[in-house]
Formats: sequence, structure tokens, C-alpha cells
Amino acid sequence: MATSIPLSMPDISPREIEAVVDALQSNTLSIGPRIEQFEQQCAQVAGRRYAVGVSSGTAGLHCALMAAGIGEGDEVITTPFSFVASANCILFVGAKPVFVDIDPRNLNIDLGKIEGAITPKTRAIVAVETFGHPGGMVELEQLAHQQRLTLIEDCCEGFGGRIDRRPIGSFGLAGVFGFHPNKQITTGEGGMIVTDDEAFADSCRALRNQGREGTAWLSHQRLGYNYRLGELNAALGSAQVSRLDEILENRRRVANTYMRRLMANRYLILPTLDEHELVSWFVFVVRLNDLFAAADRDRIMDGLRDEGIGCNNYFPPIHLQPYMIERFGYAEGMLPVTEYVSARTIALPFFSQMTEHQIARVCDTLEKLLEKTLIKPTSRF
Repeated sequence: MATSIPLSMPDISPREIEAVVDALQSNTLSIGPRIEQFEQQCAQVAGRRYAVGVSSGTAGLHCALMAAGIGEGDEVITTPFSFVASANCILFVGAKPVFVDIDPRNLNIDLGKIEGAITPKTRAIVAVETFGHPGGMVELEQLAHQQRLTLIEDCCEGFGGRIDRRPIGSFGLAGVFGFHPNKQITTGEGGMIVTDDEAFADSCRALRNQGREGTAWLSHQRLGYNYRLGELNAALGSAQVSRLDEILENRRRVANTYMRRLMANRYLILPTLDEHELVSWFVFVVRLNDLFAAADRDRIMDGLRDEGIGCNNYFPPIHLQPYMIERFGYAEGMLPVTEYVSARTIALPFFSQMTEHQIARVCDTLEKLLEKTLIKPTSRF
């Protein structure tokens, strides 16, 4: 069998290795100068005044909702087409996620359906930039302001992207980035809250550090969590940010090669791009057209994996996860666009070091499987 092609791979250079080794040789492995430097870099990328490093994007969303005062009895509007963390963080604070269907063009929450989901209990919107696509964020920020709702930007998939002159991460009260190894940059595990509100940033710092608000290590002013980002992680992240332009350019190269190679395929719907939006490519997801059903998609993914090609079904609908059905009574058919899109998505291998030969192999294999899947056996009678 040919060499396997993974779904994702971090882009680690000697610069990152040297930075982590330097951190290991220092006297400080937690709450030191490297986290402060990394926070300053991320605030600059997002066009924000403050940044708070945390142990994951999920931890960042949890802290952000708590610092915003969201809690028991509140409702928070969000998308069902995302990684489950964007909804789980709402449950963590005792609020209820209210799912609004998605726009089939950019796969973000459908702006035209949000007002119909607002009730007297609605306090906030957690808006996800799906796959790093910022479409609709300007209008969503305006809507949240008009409706007096707190907007938390789940930009875990969009580090380094822009819409017009606005960086991803600059919308609403706060944005939250994630730095898992499959993201644009990585800290191994980690996340970052960005905001312009100093009091909000201070609250997030206390929440990430066991509720401490001062320098006294055993004085805890509030309930908090161990959501700190370590110095080794911060050193890795800081070195990654110093290479951000290079990393994002390589990811755009891979995405553009996929687009050129697959744009003429009559069976596929490719990501939508707008001139005024600079997508920060997190993954490269194609959608099968109406000729295919969910079972066809699954057979195609099995075929790709049989050929050593990584792939996945990004994303299964959150509202149809078993615990959501059991807890809230969601059922198939309630969010039809999400369900239809989700049944036909395939995330293809995508990472900054990907070669044209690898991309060609993925595309050739995918196209053969598409044709094979649609061949109907001829009846003998």
C-alpha cells in the first residue's frame, strides 16, 4: 500500500523545538514570561487589547460565558454544525443551547433565522466561524447589539483570518481561539480568550487560575478552575505565531491547489469564497451533491481510508448527539439544512506541508470513488 496521508499534521520547525527546549531549561514552567508574550502576540493578531491564555478552546469558551454572567435559566443561541465544545460550554454554565439552522453557503449560523429563536430568556449568542470562514460576522455583531445580547465569538477554527479589515477574533465581547494540533497553529493543547474589556479579561484570568485574583497563592476570591496554559505550551505557541504568515500562506497554497483540481468535478460542492473575506483555512471540506446519500458518503470515506487517505465527516449535527436528544428531545428533521449538509461532508487531508503529489493522489482517489459509487448494477432481465 502507498504511504498513508494523514487528515492533519502540525507544522513544527526547528524554531519551535528550540523555544520549547529553552523553556524547559528555564526556572519557570508555569505562569511566567512566555505566557505573557504569547498573550500579547495573540491580542495583536486579533486586534484586541487583552488576551488570556487557557488550557483549551473549550476552557476559554467556558470562562468567557462565566465571565459574561451567563448561567442557570439562560438561553444561548448557537449553531448545531460545529464541534460539540461550542454547545457543551453553554451546558457547563447551566444554560440551554438553542440551535439555529445554518446558511448552506458559508455553513455558519443563518442570520435570517436568529430573531425567531430569541425569547425573554435569551442572553447570548455563541457564534462559530465554521472551518475558519468569517461570513456573516459583521451582521451578526450588529444583530446582537440591536437585541442587547452578548456575543461570544467561537473563533477556534479561524486564527489569522479577516473579513474586510476586521480580524477574526475582534467581534463581540470576546473571541476564543483553539490551538489543538489540527489547528492553524498549535500549542499542543491550549486556547486563548481575546477581548477589549479589562474587567472581563481580569475575570477570565481569575477563573483560569482557581479563582485567584491577587498574588496570594492560597487566597481564592471565587470559584475557579485549573485552566492555565503552561510555559512549554506558550513557548511553542509564541514560536508558531512568529511563523504565522508562512504557515497561513502554505495552507492557502494547499487549499487553492485543491480548488483548482476539483472545481470542475460535477459531483462536488467546494468551499465558498468571497473577495472581502480572508479565510483562515482550518480544514478542507467538500460536500457531495444531491445524487449522493449519507450511506454513499460513508462508503466513499471507507474507500479513502482503505487507500491510506485520512478523512472524516465534519461535522455530525450537535442536536442529534445522543446526550442532546436525551436531554432536550431533539429529533431528526428539526434542523434540515444542517442535517442535509452534514450527511454529505468529507474533510480531506489538509496540512501546510502537503505536497502537490499528495493532493493529486487524494483527488484522483476521491474522483474514482465518486464514479464507482454512482455506478448502478445492470439488471440481467
